[in-house]
Amino acid sequence: MGTEVKKLYRSRTDRMLGGVCGGLGEYLAIDSTLIRILFIVLAFAGGPGLIAYLIMLFIVPEEPLGPTEIQE
Repeated sequence: MGTEVKKLYRSRTDRMLGGVCGGLGEYLAIDSTLIRILFIVLAFAGGPGLIAYLIMLFIVPEEPLGPTEIQE
């Protein structure tokens, strides 16, 4: 049973601020620019986009380092 479980992480490579949108883009397999635009639209539509982004920034863990990225 080689089923891999997808996990949501904040991206280390596709980030502008905290990597939330890049991580969501990787998780949902869509362009992270679309997610950024959605967050901006929601932020100007009363603030739920900004609140959701900040909550995810603190709750969603950062993507783990790969074996080649770990430095001693």
